[in-house]
Amino acid sequence: MEKVFFHKYSGAGNDFVIIDKNENPGFAPSKESIIKICDRHFGVGADGLIVFSNHPAEDFEMNYYNSDGSAGSLCGNGARCAIQFAKLNCKFTAEKVSFISNGKIFEGETLKDDLVKFFMEAPAKIKYNFKIKIDNNLINSSFVHTGSPHVVIKVEDLNEAYSKPLQRKLNLEDVDVINLGRSIRYHSDFAPEGTNVNFIQILESKVYIRTYERGVENETLACGTGSAAAAFIAYVSDNLKPPIIIKTSGGDELIVDFQVEKSRVKNLSLIGPAVNTFNGYFYTNSLLK
Repeated sequence: MEKVFFHKYSGAGNDFVIIDKNENPGFAPSKESIIKICDRHFGVGADGLIVFSNHPAEDFEMNYYNSDGSAGSLCGNGARCAIQFAKLNCKFTAEKVSFISNGKIFEGETLKDDLVKFFMEAPAKIKYNFKIKIDNNLINSSFVHTGSPHVVIKVEDLNEAYSKPLQRKLNLEDVDVINLGRSIRYHSDFAPEGTNVNFIQILESKVYIRTYERGVENETLACGTGSAAAAFIAYVSDNLKPPIIIKTSGGDELIVDFQVEKSRVKNLSLIGPAVNTFNGYFYTNSLLK
């Protein structure tokens, strides 16, 4: 029977269990153990698991896993939480940090008031204004890959698609994120990997967002890469100027900033809160059996 020490972090409501290999050198995540750790009833509870370890060339390495046990693609809020963990545990002392995730080098920095900035890759695989057929309704959508794949759908496009059967206008809080998001996440157009799905409404130059996350298979209170995707689509469709404020369903705000030169996006960054909510341990025989 062994103790496994963990740290719980929240990135704008997107929550993660961080396990440091320095504290737990024998810990090796399996799909079953990740599911149990992230279970909100029988485990610690989280949207994902981050395994933190030293790296010979960079400040640290983070390996991210979804709560369903699958290996995750880039997680923006998870990266910000890992940066905050590294700072609070004296893993780096400079203003900026350089780390490895999914075999790629990323950078970030800690700011005041528990805010953390994460520098992301430029958006890729961009596709605007295409139709997704759901329940015989054609929904206008856009797609952006910001380290993870994201569909972005504006509420007004949902109203246009569902105006006749609904006979009323939807607001963002009316959207059935779980069922509609799941239908799009598993749509044949995005097979076999699937996609994350973001529903947005732009009000007073802020982007309000709700996200269905693949791997979590549920709505989450925030999504960093989804927020970046939504900000970019708002920039294109509604001429919002960066930095763009994203209002998450958890109530916190994320700030997405970037520059555009000759139709190319550069210096894409995500700023938001990252907080250590609690620390603890579990026994391997009780949770990882």
